[in-house]
This record gives sequence, structure tokens and C-alpha cells, in this order.
Amino acid sequence: AQFSFQENEIKLLTAEIERLKNFGCLGVSPSLEGLRDENAKLKYRLNFLKKSLQEERSKSTKSMININSCLQEIFGAAIQAAYPDLENPPLVVTPSQQPKFGDYQCNSAMGISQILLKTREQKVSPREIAEKIVKNIPANECIEKVEIAGPGFINVHLRKDFVSKQLSSLLINGVQPPAIGKRKKVVVDFSSPNIAKEMHVGHLRSTIIGESMSRLFEFVGYDVLRLNHLGDWGTQFGMLIAHLQDKFPDYLSVSPPIGDLQAFYKESKQRFDTEEEFKKRAYQCVVLLQSKNPDFIKAWNLICDVSRREFQKIYNCLDITIVERGESFYHEMMKDIVKEFEDKGFVQVDDGRKVVFVPGFPVPLTIMKSDGGYTYDTSDLAALKHRLCEEKGDILIYVVDSGQSVHLQTVFAAGQMIGWYDPKVTRVAHAAFGVVLGEDKKKFKTRSGDTVRLIDLLEEGLKRAMDKLKDKERDKVLTPEELKAAQTSVAFGCIKYADLSHNRLNDYVFSFDKMLDDRGNTAAYLLYAFTRIRAIARLANIDEQMLRKAAREEVLVLDHEKEWKLGKCILRFPEILQKILEDLLLHTLCDYLYELATTFTEFYDSCYCVEKDRQTGQIVKVNMWRLLLCEATATVMAKGFDILGIKPVQRM
Repeated sequence: AQFSFQENEIKLLTAEIERLKNFGCLGVSPSLEGLRDENAKLKYRLNFLKKSLQEERSKSTKSMININSCLQEIFGAAIQAAYPDLENPPLVVTPSQQPKFGDYQCNSAMGISQILLKTREQKVSPREIAEKIVKNIPANECIEKVEIAGPGFINVHLRKDFVSKQLSSLLINGVQPPAIGKRKKVVVDFSSPNIAKEMHVGHLRSTIIGESMSRLFEFVGYDVLRLNHLGDWGTQFGMLIAHLQDKFPDYLSVSPPIGDLQAFYKESKQRFDTEEEFKKRAYQCVVLLQSKNPDFIKAWNLICDVSRREFQKIYNCLDITIVERGESFYHEMMKDIVKEFEDKGFVQVDDGRKVVFVPGFPVPLTIMKSDGGYTYDTSDLAALKHRLCEEKGDILIYVVDSGQSVHLQTVFAAGQMIGWYDPKVTRVAHAAFGVVLGEDKKKFKTRSGDTVRLIDLLEEGLKRAMDKLKDKERDKVLTPEELKAAQTSVAFGCIKYADLSHNRLNDYVFSFDKMLDDRGNTAAYLLYAFTRIRAIARLANIDEQMLRKAAREEVLVLDHEKEWKLGKCILRFPEILQKILEDLLLHTLCDYLYELATTFTEFYDSCYCVEKDRQTGQIVKVNMWRLLLCEATATVMAKGFDILGIKPVQRM
């Protein structure tokens, strides 16, 4: 109304905006720079709105709305209308920390004020800018009112009917992923133990983090390939095969009973270091293996199979799904990798070695040793090219410890340099993580100073979980089957959650006592909270069918401040997932689930879901809309657990 446009065009624009209200939030229009004529501006905006409407209609109606993204679109459109000539203005929308400041805040005015001062030497107060933004907020379905506070904060109050409608949609359709654009192919490299060596606590983080990231990408609809880059090739197999020939000379006809592969490896290594004749034979075995001699390939497969069986025991415990694709898979590709770098003029010879210097990295990649052998650098380059060019990965994630950071960044930069991918189109990321520490804050070891075997750690977790359940006298109220289910849920859930709830970039202290504590931000607390929430409807004799019927018919009343707080918290789930897709930091999801559980406790303590007669204990009244809030909370928690790889139980 503040513009002197022709009246009929204003009506058209208003009608179009009103129509958009039924299909989510408005999009942000592109820059209007260069469109001087006011009528041309209006027509441009009108065409944009029509296009936005079509896009909104084509989106799945079942997708959960990311309220933060909606508000960013709304305020982006308002800033665009208020300051059409401003390029890339700051867009800052965050949840409010206190109820008195509304539900969300837009804090863009301060940034715009700085830009106007620096680029145009215009001194405009942030409050004045905030007022101009507010005047240009388009019609939408989610904002009840806005208030300008302090120097220029815009406090946003959401509409109760909008929040109620989104909660009903969640209950009817289940927890659906947010709309995230076209389907992409994601390759996640994680776990990656070495053949003939046992998985130890160092493999724990990569395995747990990689599995959870894969589950998240799968939930939002991406095509995910989980790869286990096993250390299954190299010179160490020469000594292992030579030792196998000596210890089990009939290995070709009788399967050797290698029970303890770790001890077998140590024996062969000791002989390699002390017996010169054995060492020579080990090198000959490597040559014969690499030339694909059938007897040596069989010996190699026998050794790999023993390791695979041990690895699978751990993957079964932790519910890990992964495709094996070790270094041996890329062996035949390595000569072509060397040739490609040579043909493009990137190879230099240094003391007989073929090396590649990558701009910005001081240490070159060695792609061929002086004896003609290949290196980890060669196999990592071959794996990168295969994942980009053969698997057609749009997103590549390497879940590898922080110590490999420089190496991986050099490999990624080499891939860019030779033209395998454009980082503006394809995302190649190192999801680095810190080490696991003992309670003495030193690297986690056994009392004798050895690396902690992962299988021992998991068995200890099971024992401690059962002790905890018996301390709480759960064995007296649960059936043996329920007790066993609770034991595995708590043991493996707590180990996973203790890792995932810490920022992966930091080291973390492994403590069974802390992770099994049922107070604070632990899996034990969350699993118990979840079973309590699920039990509320059951104890009120309300079954799933009755809840589904109520979800379609009941209006979720959010009049109590704790109902309102819980409803908003539940609907923040999509924005939490969106953030993790961007930064790959899964502790954000753990923090959110803990906040959701504590917010639910506040609600449950203040709002009666089921009212009973104090004398008889008989149910007098069931507040169905509150039971639906319980159900929505549990549904979101269950999906959060699923992404983290944690299995809740109905009784605990």
C-alpha cells in the first residue's frame, strides 16, 4: 500500500499472496536491480510469486516444514522489498532464548546498518531499518505478530493455529524429512579397520559416526553408499602368507584353524624383524600375491576371511550396515592414476619416487615408490576418482580421525587440480574426529598399556548395563526377554550416545559410569524418558487406533505455556536436521533430544494428561490433545534415536 502502483495490479499481487498462504511460505525474490520502472517491478514480482506457488504445490505435502527456513524466506522477501538494491543482505533468524522475546528473532537490521555505513556512507539506525523490514513483511500463515525490541531486534510470535496444524500433520503423516531439493548420491567412507588386526577403541568413533551420518542422509531421501575402506592389501601380507605356509603347510587343502589372528600377526611380525631369510621370503610372497598367483590369492583370502568374521561380530552388535571395498579393490586402477597425473604434467621424480606437488600443501603425494610399488596416496587417489567418476557421488564424506586431515585435504586438492570434480558442484568433506581418552585424560588403554579391543569394550558394556538394571530391580518387573532387550538397548545405546553427544572434533573421555547414569544428557536418561512417555497412553487404555483417530479429529490446544513450549520444540526437528546436513555435527541432534525430553518433563509436571480420582485411582478424564502432544514427542524421539542408531524398548 505504501507504493503508488496501479490499483488493479495491487489487487492482483494481494490475491496472489493470499493464495500462497495456503501453500507454505513465500520464496525470496531475485534481485530487482536494473528494473527501474515500478510497473515492471510489480510484474516481475507477480511472475515470481506465481512460480513460487507452482513450486510449493509440487513439493510433497507430507514434508515437515522447517519453520526457521520459512521465516528466513519471509524476512528475505521483506528485506528484498525494503532494500531492493542491496546485494546479499545478512539474513539472521534464530529461535528466541526467552519467551518474552517471542518465538523467533530476526537480527538482520544491525548487519544491514553496518553495510549501509560502509558501502554507501549512510548512517541509518538499526531500529529504523527494522521498522522498514517489518512494513514489508509479506502475508503468510505462520506469523501472529512482530515487535521491535532494543536497538533493532525483530521479535517474532508464531500463530497458534499454524503450530497446531503442523503438529497434527506430524501425527497423521509421521515424522517426515524436510524438503531438501533433488535426490543426491552420497558416499560415506567409515570404519576402515585393517585385516589381521583386531578392531580397537580407535575404530569405535569412525564406525558410530559414519553409521549415524548415513542414516541421516538416508532419512532425507538421498541414495547412500556406505563404504568400508579395509586395509586389505600391502607388504604386510607377504609376512602373513609366509608365516601361514610354515605354520599350516597344508592350508590349500585344509582350512587353517587361525583362532587368534592378532597373535598370528605378532608372530609373523617378530619373525620378519628378526629372521633375515624369512624377511626375503616375505618380500617374494608380496610379489607373487600382486601378480595374482592363485595359491597366494587363496592364502590372502583365508586371512581376510578370519578378519571379516571378527569384524562382523562387532558390526552385528552395533547394528552397522556397510559394504566392503578395501584397498585391493583399487589396485588395478593405480597404474592408470599414475599415468593420468604424468600425462597432465603433474609428476616430478624425487630420488626415484614419483611425486605430485599440490599448491598450498608443503608435503607432496608419493604416487609411486622408487621400487615401482604404490602407496596409500595412490590408493586414496584411485578411491577418490572411482567414487566421483564411477559411483557419480554428489557428496563424499570421509569419517576419518583428525590425524589424517592434511593427507586427505591434499588428496582432495589433487582431485580438484586434475579436474575430477568442482567443489562448487560436488561436496567432498573430511568429517574429522578426536581421540578417545581414558578417565586419566590420556589415550584410552588397558592397565597393561595395550590398545583396548573393541569386542572387550562391548562385552563390558553389556555386563555393566545388566548390573545397572538389577540395581534398579528391573529384573523383578521385566520378563527375561524384556530384560535382555533392555540390556542391549542400554549398553550399546549408551556407548553410541556418549560418542555422538560430544562434538566429534574434540577428544572425549570414555566413562561407563557417566554414560550409564540415568540423570543428565545420557542415553540411559533419554531411553527411560521415552519408555515413560510411551507408557502414558497405554496406562490410560488409549491404543494406537484411538490416537490416530484423535489426531485427525482433535485440535491441539496450546493455551498453557508449557504446551506451547513443547509444541514449538517438537517442530524444531527439521531445522536441527538441516543444520547437521550442513556441518555434519551430530551432537546437535543429541542436544536437541535432551532439550525435548526436559521440555516434555516440564509439560508433564504442569499439565494433566490423564486425571484420576485420588481415592479410587479410577480415570476421571483424558485430555486427548495432551496425549497427542505426548505421542508427537515420542514419535520425534524415536526418529532421533533411529538416526543415532539407538534402539529404544517399550518397557525398561
